[in-house]
Amino acid sequence: MAYSTPLEARIGRKVTKAVTDFSLIENGDRIMVGLSGGKDSWALLQILDKMRLQAPIDFSLIAVNVDSGYKAYKHDLIASTCEARGWEYRIQHTSIGEVIDDILEANATPCSLCARLRRGVLYRIATEVGATKIALGHHLDDFIETLLLNLFFSGALKAMPARLVSDSGAHVVIRPLVYVGEDEARQYAKQCELPIIGCCCPACGDLSLQRQRVKRLIMDLEVEHAGIKQSMLKALSNVMPRHLLDTRLNPSGELRDSVALRLDEESAPSPLIQIRH
Repeated sequence: MAYSTPLEARIGRKVTKAVTDFSLIENGDRIMVGLSGGKDSWALLQILDKMRLQAPIDFSLIAVNVDSGYKAYKHDLIASTCEARGWEYRIQHTSIGEVIDDILEANATPCSLCARLRRGVLYRIATEVGATKIALGHHLDDFIETLLLNLFFSGALKAMPARLVSDSGAHVVIRPLVYVGEDEARQYAKQCELPIIGCCCPACGDLSLQRQRVKRLIMDLEVEHAGIKQSMLKALSNVMPRHLLDTRLNPSGELRDSVALRLDEESAPSPLIQIRH
């Protein structure tokens, strides 16, 4: 089955490149797509399903939605959409919303805590459904916004990987939309007539002030210098450790000498054992 529109073909090429560059999908994979109901996760599920039908390898999909327990959440719309399109799905009802309300400090933003709790649920379900990979809908803009957020507000030079093995080694998280822009994902979800379901958490709806500022900064820079987002994404795969200040990557001369000496000692042949008769 060929791609239906130029937009779908463009996104398909970008996802295929990401799959190739980072070894995201392998023959026989069962991929669990984290389906929030937002534009990005819908776009991811739709394009992976299209790729599945024409890929030279065999892999299967299952969409999993983690319902945080808010009454207004339209999980029934997610279910009916998946059924209408023939997508295997599972909706996991939880009480994450109540847990957050109980333990979150006043005036604190719940999004990061909610994401961690939902991730834990996804890991558990991945094991139950036999998934070999967990696919999340983070796109190009998420990667570079996270880079700048960490740089400006956390004092860390990091973003997110396209492929991540969990600390336990039991799960592999993949982000096939790494080369796809947020605007493309939005247009694609709309073009495919997928229902965009927003978060029902009363604290959500607006981005954090920090993320808003970073988004505006990137948008302004993109207007002044077309292609700057692509340049920032390229920088994430063009790291030069010797030009940074992290001594773990670029140790001082004294530390380099001590490390080299230790390596020499470890590689030296063991003394012969004398055998007495």
